[in-house]
Amino acid sequence: MTTHSILFVEDDPALRLLTARALRDYGYDVRTAATGAEMWAMLETQPADLIVLDIMLPGGNGLELLRRLRKQSEVPVIFVSARGSEEDRVLGLELGADDYLPKPFGTRELAARIAAVFRRGSAAGGAVGASHGDFLFEGWTLSPARHELRASDGTLVDLTGAEFELLTTFVEQPQRVVARHRLLELSRMRLGDSSDRSIDVLVSRLRRKLDCGDGRLIVTVRGVGYMFTAPVERR
Repeated sequence: MTTHSILFVEDDPALRLLTARALRDYGYDVRTAATGAEMWAMLETQPADLIVLDIMLPGGNGLELLRRLRKQSEVPVIFVSARGSEEDRVLGLELGADDYLPKPFGTRELAARIAAVFRRGSAAGGAVGASHGDFLFEGWTLSPARHELRASDGTLVDLTGAEFELLTTFVEQPQRVVARHRLLELSRMRLGDSSDRSIDVLVSRLRRKLDCGDGRLIVTVRGVGYMFTAPVERR
């Protein structure tokens, strides 16, 4: 089995050392960086399967690093931050983060969230695709087996792991109202509880990528949740 590689970007030396050591005990190949510049240098020499990124870094901001990273890569990113505010969490998700963990955190919880991110990707490419095949709706093709979303002209649309998992949940339950807390449960996301704006942010991102910012494909049912309105075929 191939060992997943993780890049942990954290300026606190003690936390960086202890967390990296703990994640190695969980079987991950861990590299560390103290600054954004070190992160870029390491990614140039060797890509990572996942990045754990602190928001507050000397000489740089984790949110800006993620914004730049998303222009060239969809590598999964888990944010960590001592501030832990809803504003930071929502902005991180809007920029394409896959999860958010406030400090102080336990290494056991961090390892569980890392495993959940990897599990979402492998599940989308495994049993789900084998049992259901592709999903077709409004000219779009969602392929769990290949972890791909293609437009009607064949253009490949980049989705983060969380976005892909949420869209898969929608197309598996078309034309049905799904409560926000059920979307969190069904998509196996760990992005906060149903009282925050995590699901709303992901839905907004999906609408933009599906070119349906008017809410035509994903309708908001106020006080309840969302409904995916398009008929879905399986092939």
